[in-house]
Amino acid sequence: MKVTKLVSTCDIKDCPTIYATDRGTLLVQGETPTDHGLQIPSHETVVEIPEELVLDLIRKGLRGA
Repeated sequence: MKVTKLVSTCDIKDCPTIYATDRGTLLVQGETPTDHGLQIPSHETVVEIPEELVLDLIRKGLRGA
C-alpha cells in the first residue's frame, strides 16, 4: 500500500495526521481514547484527532498540499 501524508499537526512522527492511500482510502493517526463508551468490533479501532486537522484538510483540498 502506498501512503501519502495529507495534513498533520506537526512534522514529528507521533502527531495526529491524515494520510491518503493508493486504495482510495484514508488513514488517520491519533490518540486511542479509552473513555468513549462505544462498542467497537475487535477488528476495528477508534482514534481521536483535533477538529482543526480536518478543517485544515478541507482548506487544502482532499489531496492535501
